[in-house]
Amino acid sequence: MHLPEVGRSMLKNGLVLGLFAVVTVGGVTLLQRGTAERIQAAERQSQIRALGEILPAGSYDNDLLASTIQLNEPLLGHRGPQPAYLAGKNGQVTAVILRATAPDGYSGAIHLLIGILADGRLAGVRAIGHRETPGLGDRIELAKDPWIRGFEGKSLESPVESGWAVKKDGGTFDQFAGATITPRAVVKATHQALQYFQANKARLLNTQIAGQQRKEP
Repeated sequence: MHLPEVGRSMLKNGLVLGLFAVVTVGGVTLLQRGTAERIQAAERQSQIRALGEILPAGSYDNDLLASTIQLNEPLLGHRGPQPAYLAGKNGQVTAVILRATAPDGYSGAIHLLIGILADGRLAGVRAIGHRETPGLGDRIELAKDPWIRGFEGKSLESPVESGWAVKKDGGTFDQFAGATITPRAVVKATHQALQYFQANKARLLNTQIAGQQRKEP
């Protein structure tokens, strides 16, 4: 005789639990969406800062984050499409900032931004991701050491090919005391980026800056 009451109670509890689940899932979805938007905004600002360290404001008149082409180039250490940022004035490309990966860091891959001017000189290099040893290999970060600024103004001709190595290997670039592998990897990756630019200079510099991403084969 009490079964109908039990059934109604179970139904009520089920509805309450169902409503709770819907509210919970909705809340989590909204939180994830809001968090993702904040993360994207933070990443964008971080990219703008890093690009701005390589090419100062006033040296270009376009939106670097909107003026990109997608590259998939083993010489740059790519294992999938990566953006290259085109800087220009009056619609003419004046510099390219390449994403490159040095796979042979001491603690794994080192991710770099490498800015190259139209004349083949380096505008600058920045490490944007790595797991190198704190106090040793992490000196590739500008905030930790000015070492990485030593690439500025360098090109394939200056130094000559034999100079594109750390001094321990007979080159012109300093290594860190107790940490040679990290700077060696960065020097090699930067040299390869210059080689890639030289081989593809005409195509890169003649790309139309349209503010839209364009895929390269």
